[in-house]
Amino acid sequence: MIITNQGHYFLKIQQGDTVVAVNPISKDSSKKSTKFGADISISSLNHEDLNGTSEMVFGEKVPFQITGPGEYEVKDITIKGFGSESQYDGDSLINTIYLLRIEGVNICILGALGNPKLPEEAIESLEEVDILFVPVSKDTLSASEAYKVAVSLEAKLIIPLGEDADLKQFAKEAGSEKVEKLDKLTIKKKDLEGKDGEVFMFA
Repeated sequence: MIITNQGHYFLKIQQGDTVVAVNPISKDSSKKSTKFGADISISSLNHEDLNGTSEMVFGEKVPFQITGPGEYEVKDITIKGFGSESQYDGDSLINTIYLLRIEGVNICILGALGNPKLPEEAIESLEEVDILFVPVSKDTLSASEAYKVAVSLEAKLIIPLGEDADLKQFAKEAGSEKVEKLDKLTIKKKDLEGKDGEVFMFA
């Protein structure tokens, strides 16, 4: 599995021939958007910074779109979505936390979570998190809140998403010597053995 950050909270997850776009940036956003074909497009928040599912249509690829809480199974990938709170861009919005299971790897994406207190429904399902993507910004969680949430979920790998200044603050919370920077994350289930709360950041 190969995971790359396409900017902001936008992730591209590729497993074999299957491509999953998470929180793609809309062409209406002020943030730079990337266009590629996806089989599945997931959006945590109905805001142009995270809801560019139409950008993920390319050639013959038209993605299965997931835009809110529920349970889904597409192309052998199981996805659970849980409603939560967000105050993104000054608005009170519903944010969806997603748990994806791909080739035995549990990936939790907190989206634009704005409240460090997770919904009980989500906590019960997030018992075993292999890779956690946590937002850090003035619109979502502070560096301190983000790190506390990450530690509480006992994720094997923790990857914060945000602007450079926010990520530097998160690194301080985590202990900067523990943070490894990478261009992309290439990982299999066996690679997660023995990992416990390791922090990575996209360069």
